[in-house]
Amino acid sequence: MTQGSNPAKITIGEQVIDLPVLKGTLGPDVVDIRKLYGAGDVFTYDPGFTSTASCESKITFIDGDEGVLLHRGYPIDQLAEKSNFLETCYLLLHGELPNAAAYEQFENTITRHTMLHAQFDRFFEGFRRDAHPMAIMTGAVGALSAFYHDSLDIQDAKQREISAHRLIAKMPTIAARAFKYSVGQPFVYPKNDLSYSENFLRMCFAVPAEEYVPNPVLTKAMDRIFILHADHEQNASTSTVRLAGSSGANPFACIAAGIACLWGPSHGGANEEALNMLKEIGTPERIPEFIAGVKDRKYKLMGFGHRVYKNYDPRAKVMQSTCHEVLTAVGDPNDPLLQVARELERIALNDDFFVSRKLYPNIDFYSGITLSAMGFPTTMFTVLFALARTVGWIAQWKEMIEDPSQKIGRPRQIYTGSAARDFVPLSQRG
Repeated sequence: MTQGSNPAKITIGEQVIDLPVLKGTLGPDVVDIRKLYGAGDVFTYDPGFTSTASCESKITFIDGDEGVLLHRGYPIDQLAEKSNFLETCYLLLHGELPNAAAYEQFENTITRHTMLHAQFDRFFEGFRRDAHPMAIMTGAVGALSAFYHDSLDIQDAKQREISAHRLIAKMPTIAARAFKYSVGQPFVYPKNDLSYSENFLRMCFAVPAEEYVPNPVLTKAMDRIFILHADHEQNASTSTVRLAGSSGANPFACIAAGIACLWGPSHGGANEEALNMLKEIGTPERIPEFIAGVKDRKYKLMGFGHRVYKNYDPRAKVMQSTCHEVLTAVGDPNDPLLQVARELERIALNDDFFVSRKLYPNIDFYSGITLSAMGFPTTMFTVLFALARTVGWIAQWKEMIEDPSQKIGRPRQIYTGSAARDFVPLSQRG
């Protein structure tokens, strides 16, 4: 980050205040307002912080207008096509892709941290069988700090690294247990001879009655889905993790806070909403009626467009091909839901109404269909999102802890309530 030669000027009454303009590697310049309150006795007002940079970061860059998503400088489509999830995890955590020796050591470390403490399994029994898997995830991840208190000193770099490894490794085990518990099936323990994604799919879908045989198409799809969701800059859940972490909270508590935020339907639940929309349409024959309703604002279009991307979501391009691969391998070509999805996709890419408004199918449109075809119920969609995003959260948390300029989060407000007034005893109130 460098400072520009010409400061921004803001006039408040008769006072003119110079504010530094900062330049990053990519993206727009940033006006540094840290001294504004002290110099001018005013705050800025920015609901949702959509025009405010809360931190300096070297992890992820997004250009929504151009449809660009970079992790440590690498385009997301290259990582999804050429890398794997654990290599992407290493990249996000350490800033560079690993060499062969570093990757082997990292993979071995993650693989050998996948087991949970034996007592931890009893924790799941405290939930009702019909509990939403995200409710279980929030509680279970927060409880990790009670089992692994030997790595809670956030000022110790080695303990931060151990916590990061534990979270990345144990999240698939917890997620698979949340799924198994919700469907009344016995837990499946991880196997060290399987890859990260193979292990997760086996823990979700294996049963004691028969041997589980990994499907390479589904394994590849799962790995890609994890990569595509690994990090997405300062979104709501990532900001939540950073805000919780700014207080000095332990990493397990911070990730649990991120999971709770992700559970919101406007954030992590979008792919579930997109799939529900397809179910409501029902058959391809109803699509013209639905499209007309969207244009008349009678129906809400889910899975199209994006708050950040005003161009094609770069993750959606990879997710599109992955979706088609999965549907070819395991999908029923006569499934009305898939027929609706394909026809709606065709219309969206050709209809001027969609194209002119840049309402391209986004990653949520394709991931919901894909995960459903792979055998996951809609209640698990956000769980899978949380599993993948854990590495992004922990990388962002680690970066924040190691940034000497970071302070405890404390947003300001415009107070619009009552002015100061005297208390009136109950007997005197009219």
